[in-house]
Amino acid sequence: MAASTARPGGHRSLVAIIRESALKPVTKKNILFHYSPLVGVVSYSFLSLNVMNPGLVVRYVPKRSVTNFLLFNTLIGSGLYIYNRAHLNAAPVNLRLAYSSFGSVLFTFGSVLLWAVLRSILPHNTVLCSLIGVSSGIVLIQVGQNYLEFVDSQLQIDGTE
Repeated sequence: MAASTARPGGHRSLVAIIRESALKPVTKKNILFHYSPLVGVVSYSFLSLNVMNPGLVVRYVPKRSVTNFLLFNTLIGSGLYIYNRAHLNAAPVNLRLAYSSFGSVLFTFGSVLLWAVLRSILPHNTVLCSLIGVSSGIVLIQVGQNYLEFVDSQLQIDGTE
């Protein structure tokens, strides 16, 4: 995602995040590195609901598991987001693919494991589980995005160290 003006402490405002997520022209680059990560974020949010409250999805999509579909979209979206980060620009394509795939798998399956553990220790309250799933997903996305922005910010623009 494009760089935006950060508030003191490195946190971006909600307005900056929404502006950054606005519609962009349909180009190959925007489809890969803007829209696919956005679809990944939406899939990740639904994945958190699906793991934390599996009965909810069954009510709306009977006899069909959407978990693999949500996992696939999340992996692709987060992988493309990582692949397009500035700190990987100098890496050869095969390493960019390996590093972004690795990061995407760790993020996605680590989240699924966290949600499964949380679901097992929380009381069986569908509203509570759903709220904790979605809110933890939002927090994890924000922390991951802030981490990647911090790594990118450590780059030397002029090529000196």
